[in-house]
Order: sequence, then C-alpha cells, then structure tokens
Amino acid sequence: MDRFKSVPVEPGTRVHHQELIRVGEHQALHQWWSWEGIKAESLVFLTADVQGLGEQRLKSLLVDNGLADSSASITYKQDDSGFTFINFNFVT
Repeated sequence: MDRFKSVPVEPGTRVHHQELIRVGEHQALHQWWSWEGIKAESLVFLTADVQGLGEQRLKSLLVDNGLADSSASITYKQDDSGFTFINFNFVT
C-alpha cells in the first residue's frame, strides 16, 4: 500500500473502501467512493507503471477483467501527482 499512500482525493470525496488488486500485469488501488450524491469506483495506477498503455488500453483492462461492462461510462484522468485514474460504475 506504500506505493499508493499519496493518492490525492478530490475535496468533498469520501473513500468508503480501497484495496490493492492486480489488473493484468499491473498493480492498482481499487477504490469505492462517493461525491455529491454520486457513487463510483476508481482504479488508480502509478503513471510510471502504465506509461505507454494509453487511455483506451487501460479502459479495456477494466472490461477484460470483469470490473466494468463494455457499455459503461468510464473516465480517464492522468494528473501531476504521478497517478492515473480510471473511474467507472457510476451510480446517481
């Protein structure tokens, strides 16, 4: 978990649960969270670990590993903190 101890959390977001998982060959932090009445999940990767995979490949990993349906809304964010976020399974 040390690799993910500095994952930023957006103001107002409440992380309900998180655990380390493997997605394909990559380690990720799987988070379940809520924000302003929205519930969702995120996979957080160290950007250095997934460098070169690209947004579409990372989104495909979710579907290939049964974490999200192929028709699901999936968002991607790579920020300056050194983490890449894939958000999915949104419920309002």
